[in-house]
Amino acid sequence: MKNWGEGTERKKKREKRSKKEEGATIQGRKKYRGRKNNKDSENKDAGNRELVIVELEDWDEPEEEPAAWKWPGMSEPELEAARNRGKLEWEAVRNEPEKPGEEMKEDEVLWEELEEPGPGMEEKAAWNGLESPKPGLEREDVRHGPGWEGKAASVGEGEKKHSKGKYRKRIGKAAAWAAAAAALLLFVLFGLYMALAVYYEDGFSYGTWMNGVYCTGKTVEEVERELLQSCHYDGITVYDGQGGAYVISPEEIGYTFCFREELQKYLDRQDPYLWVKNLASAKSGKLLPAISFEKEKLSAALGRIPDYADPRTEKERRVEIRKTAAGYILADERKHVLDKEKAMEAVERALLSMETQVDLAEAGCYTDLPYSSEMKEVLERWELIEEFQDCHIVYRFGANEVPVDASVACDWIAVDEDGNFLTDGEGRLLPDDMKIEAFIEALADEYDTLGGVRPFHATRGETVMVKGGIYGNKIDRKAEKEYLKQAFRDRAAEVREPVYLQKGWAEGKNDIGDTYIEVDMTEQMMYYYKDGTLEVETPVVTGNTGRRMGTPEGVNYVYGKARNRVLQGPGYAAHVNFWMPVKGNIGIHDASWRSEYGGEIYKTGGSHGCINTPYDAMSRIYEMAEVGTPVVMFY
Repeated sequence: MKNWGEGTERKKKREKRSKKEEGATIQGRKKYRGRKNNKDSENKDAGNRELVIVELEDWDEPEEEPAAWKWPGMSEPELEAARNRGKLEWEAVRNEPEKPGEEMKEDEVLWEELEEPGPGMEEKAAWNGLESPKPGLEREDVRHGPGWEGKAASVGEGEKKHSKGKYRKRIGKAAAWAAAAAALLLFVLFGLYMALAVYYEDGFSYGTWMNGVYCTGKTVEEVERELLQSCHYDGITVYDGQGGAYVISPEEIGYTFCFREELQKYLDRQDPYLWVKNLASAKSGKLLPAISFEKEKLSAALGRIPDYADPRTEKERRVEIRKTAAGYILADERKHVLDKEKAMEAVERALLSMETQVDLAEAGCYTDLPYSSEMKEVLERWELIEEFQDCHIVYRFGANEVPVDASVACDWIAVDEDGNFLTDGEGRLLPDDMKIEAFIEALADEYDTLGGVRPFHATRGETVMVKGGIYGNKIDRKAEKEYLKQAFRDRAAEVREPVYLQKGWAEGKNDIGDTYIEVDMTEQMMYYYKDGTLEVETPVVTGNTGRRMGTPEGVNYVYGKARNRVLQGPGYAAHVNFWMPVKGNIGIHDASWRSEYGGEIYKTGGSHGCINTPYDAMSRIYEMAEVGTPVVMFY
């Protein structure tokens, strides 16, 4: 059909009519009726008639008779010939208002069915896309055929109604094909879905992961084999309350594990017909196997832990004060007691979870037992002792340190004739001053080196014991006794360097240090070491042993230095260029009157007691050695 639009003339007529109706009172309704041509309505053999919807002409005045429907594109002879062939022409007429004063609804068009269709007639409808004769009328529905007069439902502004004609049948066929195709697709998809559901009945559903193993479609046996290959357990380490670690191996307790039972439970919870739920996200889980072990063997393994193996009962656990090398201690057997049942339960839980370690203290397996009245008295006495022996004084002797702590102070508690501790008016324990002084005496005896015997590693390769001499440390014992008694009462906490009556080159037992002069009178050799490095090595001649003027042994030191001195004695006077006294009138000097040194000269032609040294060596030692340098002299 051709789409007929409004021409210029028609548009003008519509505008004119619209203006008239705007100011007029409209009575009744506008109706358009379709009536049949009498000539064609009597033709019973016309069969199905094909009709088209044509554009309805408009009119200027309400009283005008409406024009007949026109067949678009037909001349009058063609139109007449169509009528003769049985084609129906429909007319629309406008009715006058049925009741005076009835308000007409603008732009509403009604078609009325005048009589029922005749026998054997089929309903057909043709639609057009033509513009309606009134605003809002977009389509008209027409029934046709002998015995029919059509009707059209009213179409309001913007509303559309579909016909039941040819176009609808064409739409219906396409919809039927589409519905059939959709049904077939749904059937195929349903078949595929059900096939996968059957596939998953004996295996795990889509997207199932377990302990890092992909399980989809696999049976319980297949997944278990893979899990066992990737699962290892090397046993558990048990830590007790004292920090001890005890390893228990799986073989020691008959430890075994199996995933079959847990896998079957997991599989039973899955519905194979709901596998589609896993498409959005994979089902990943952590599965612990069914674990078993022998409790008797586990208890025996825990017996290696001292707290677990302790056979004492609650009544047998005591509270007492004991004296040890570290001082007095409180032996409280009722504190931090291991509950064996809790310990066993904690270890069992860890084993069932395949954990590799368990701390019994953190697991709450230790507890404190209640005290009796006698035990509480012991605890009160312990508080006094603990306070008394809490001492933090440290004596320093060079590289050596001597702490005055509980191991020392525990012996200073004053006691009566029966051995009971003495207390002052405030209930505190009293110190025994005589015991403190005895400690200082013992300390000085150990660290006083003056005049003592020292082990010395000689250059010739052996350790010799050197006795005597004027070099060394000597503690002022009286001053230290007074200090320590007061410092202990004041609860002093400090590092103490003792007061010395004489102080050597270095403090401590090894007071010689790394810088010294060594005189080996057996080898008739002298060495000078500075900071552990040998700087001078020279032969010498020492005192004449044949005439009982041998050089005395001992650890001495250089207490002076002089040049160009004259040494005098009974029957002699000798000039020396370098003089370093080390003990009394005995010193180290050059000897220009000698041409040979070393050997056994000292036995018959030795000095009056001094160490005669070649000029060159003496000049070097004189320049390097300082006053105070230790001189170790031995045979």
